[in-house]
Amino acid sequence: MIAVLVGLIIGIWQPIQTSINSRLKVSIGSPYLASLFSFGTGTILLALFNFSIYHTMALFPSELFHTQPIWFWIGGAFGVIYLTSNILLFPNLGSVQTAIMPILGQIMMGLLIDNFALFGSMHQPFTWIRAIGALLVVAGVFGAVALNTYLTERKLKKKQHHAKGLMLWRLLGIVAGMFSATQTAINGHVGTVVESSLKSAFLSFFGGTITLFIIVLILHPPLKLEKAAGGNPWWMWTGGIIGAFCVLGNAYIVPIVGTGLAVVIILVGVTTGSLIIDQFGILESKKNPITIIQILSLLVMILGVVMIRLY
Repeated sequence: MIAVLVGLIIGIWQPIQTSINSRLKVSIGSPYLASLFSFGTGTILLALFNFSIYHTMALFPSELFHTQPIWFWIGGAFGVIYLTSNILLFPNLGSVQTAIMPILGQIMMGLLIDNFALFGSMHQPFTWIRAIGALLVVAGVFGAVALNTYLTERKLKKKQHHAKGLMLWRLLGIVAGMFSATQTAINGHVGTVVESSLKSAFLSFFGGTITLFIIVLILHPPLKLEKAAGGNPWWMWTGGIIGAFCVLGNAYIVPIVGTGLAVVIILVGVTTGSLIIDQFGILESKKNPITIIQILSLLVMILGVVMIRLY
């Protein structure tokens, strides 16, 4: 029960982190630089936590470099791939499909990882009840996050997105979600091997920071710290701190509940957090009052989680 609660809290905080990083991107001018700062901040924080507890930065025994597969070390890079893919998807798929396609990939990969015990995860056989539960979660996400946008576009008779190679972009969205679920599984396995969720979170963030640093070196995005009309709020620099705790929680819950269930629990939290932000206009967001459809959709998601959890 504690693991489920931790997963929900992680999910609720993720859209808050996204809003914070989006605000930082407005001031810095580049999503890659904003992400690099966020990852870098989280890495430093986790390094300090690890040093204060273990009194050394030699967190991983040297034999792990010989005994563990290469994927053990690159969970953070998978997270960056997911993040970067979302940046590319939005202008080509629009908001609705950008929200849904990665979620499909996350849930599909989560169930595959559980069924085949991939990446050191616990074995949880695939059942049709778990599949129905996963579909309910997807339907709930669509109703809570994407349905309003879809209906508005239809009402305004807005032209559908017909980007070149649309099916390829959709496939990229699904694959990006699969990378996200894979990162979740890897972080959980690393935490089990080194017997520390804190060490696992540091490795993930460190790998993500290195990956983003390489991307920034290649792309050379300009750094321009612009001051908005109301000034730059202090909280726009805190996204990495929230992200660090989210990854830490991820590494904690996966060995307990499995990757598939961890993914859907966090999705329920993400949807809940997004609705809270919309309802109250948190962090300079535009207020969008919650509708009955969104509340019902959230209940459908919870039903899906219960089906996956119990069966």
